[in-house]
Amino acid sequence: MSRIFPHLLRAHQWIYEQSGGLLGHRLLLGNPTLLLRARGRRSGLIRTNALTYARDGDCYLVVASNGGAPKPPHWLANLTSTPHCEVQVGRRRLAVDARPTFPGDADYARRWTIVDAVNKGRYTQYQRKTSRPIAIVELRPTS
Repeated sequence: MSRIFPHLLRAHQWIYEQSGGLLGHRLLLGNPTLLLRARGRRSGLIRTNALTYARDGDCYLVVASNGGAPKPPHWLANLTSTPHCEVQVGRRRLAVDARPTFPGDADYARRWTIVDAVNKGRYTQYQRKTSRPIAIVELRPTS
């Protein structure tokens, strides 16, 4: 299953994008999913990633887990370089500003509980697989 899962995720993202958000808001496992569109730090091109999200007030929260890999996902470096980006939730598109947070942040522990519950405990499993602190990225809609 672990070898098939990346292909399923790509197919899910393709359906989400091609349907304009009509399909794809819920991942195969039932997780709420958004499309993150951020500028590539080297290419300058807009890169899209389908990510599980949770809500904290007006903010969307995504987790840079990369499945517990030793290195964070590339989209985290893109957001650090250019924090202004766009999310699509279902058919709705929003301009947002991204702010990565780590264990020292005052809201991190509370937010970890929120995102881990939405992802059915998988983020805690991923954190056990890696020594790097996994970032929670706050995506705050711009005014």
